[in-house]
Amino acid sequence: MLNIGCHLSASEGFLNMAKTAQSIGANTFQFFLRNPHSAKDIKFSDQDIENFKIFAQKNNFSKIIAHSPYTMNLCSAKPGVRKFSAQILKDDLIKMNKIPGNFYNLHPGSHTGLGIKKGIELISETLGNILSQNNFNNIIILEMMSGKGSEIGSTFDEISNIIRESGAGKNLGVCFDTCHMFDAGFDFNNLEKILDEFDKKIGIEKLKAVHLNDSKNLLGSKKDRHEKIGQGFFGLEVFRKILNNNYIKNLPMILETPNDLPGYAEEILILKSLV
Repeated sequence: MLNIGCHLSASEGFLNMAKTAQSIGANTFQFFLRNPHSAKDIKFSDQDIENFKIFAQKNNFSKIIAHSPYTMNLCSAKPGVRKFSAQILKDDLIKMNKIPGNFYNLHPGSHTGLGIKKGIELISETLGNILSQNNFNNIIILEMMSGKGSEIGSTFDEISNIIRESGAGKNLGVCFDTCHMFDAGFDFNNLEKILDEFDKKIGIEKLKAVHLNDSKNLLGSKKDRHEKIGQGFFGLEVFRKILNNNYIKNLPMILETPNDLPGYAEEILILKSLV
């Protein structure tokens, strides 16, 4: 069964997000635990969470994904931003303990002039400190990035170094973002080559989820502009390859395309037809 969904508003609450997902043919979803731009916390009731768990189990939902706010940057040149980001990460992971066995998606960060090596060092140190001092029951998935500006995480080497240097590998996984990776230079026409490289450098068991997006830009553009499925530079046959790959087909997949709910429902139908 294809485990697919889209990004939904957490202000609805967990149960309503699940019902909304089901209404468009989805069995998973992604959400922010706080305002993505201000990082203001979103409150969830314990009863809502328990109701969601019952609904998700009854309706065969896949794992769901919390997404870190955009204001986070674990390797900023500004110490205050790094401290703020570390606290948000810790608080979010504590909150996620109420829905165990799921994922917390993290943009590794932008080194803002410090350099890739120093950026990886700072990210790894923070992840190691937080994960070694607390008992969390969800996995942080590091999102592959497009490489625009000073972003870290656009190569498997960079992600591998973060996982290794953090010393917290058992608590870390990876999320492919097809648009980001295409813009970073990964040609998904050569999917097997991509997965072979990933397995050698990181380990295929670390691939936990996929953000399924087309791209408005050419291969290697490093611009990060998402497009609706089949309307960018991918082509539907590339998505057919992705959806039917043995390593990917059972993972939770999240649409982050520029769409509304009816549009997501149409995309989900298109993607299911490719399986």
